[in-house]
Amino acid sequence: MKQKIRSGLLLFTLYILTPLANYAQQDTSKISIPMKNGKINYEQAFTTNKSKSEVFARAEKWFAKTFPDEPPKLYSSDKNTGEIKGIGMFKVITSNTGNYYWLKFDVNIRVAESGYAIVTNNYYEKPIEKGISNEYSKISYRWWDYRQGHPWSVEDKRLFTGLDQNTLQLISSLKQSIDQ
Repeated sequence: MKQKIRSGLLLFTLYILTPLANYAQQDTSKISIPMKNGKINYEQAFTTNKSKSEVFARAEKWFAKTFPDEPPKLYSSDKNTGEIKGIGMFKVITSNTGNYYWLKFDVNIRVAESGYAIVTNNYYEKPIEKGISNEYSKISYRWWDYRQGHPWSVEDKRLFTGLDQNTLQLISSLKQSIDQ
């Protein structure tokens, strides 16, 4: 009789703990990366009381300072249309063993009389780690799989958290440069 009670108690305990163990293995934190037409796309607009020419000059200065290695052929600015376009890049460290990714993306700043907007999109990743191809590839596919619960690597959470944090920091630093 005692054996039956123990077995029943053991089965009951396992029955209760199994869902908790499964829940603990799943990553429940959400990373909020905005999407547009199935691609990663950050857009933010700001109003300002500064003149269009002053905002444009500050945005150009910010771009040159933020992306000093931007090849001239990939950068353009047109004061008449108020548009600055180029390629941005930053590094996201994804492990304690030295693995990291270079993320490359398009940056488009539009300046108007009432304010300015920044759009970053067309993100590409380049892993720097042993055993992985060191070519750039679109990161949107990887983000789609991650959101569906199918990460490509244990480092995906750090990769996407880094992408989000770095992009938001980038946008914030543009705003600071314009506002000062």
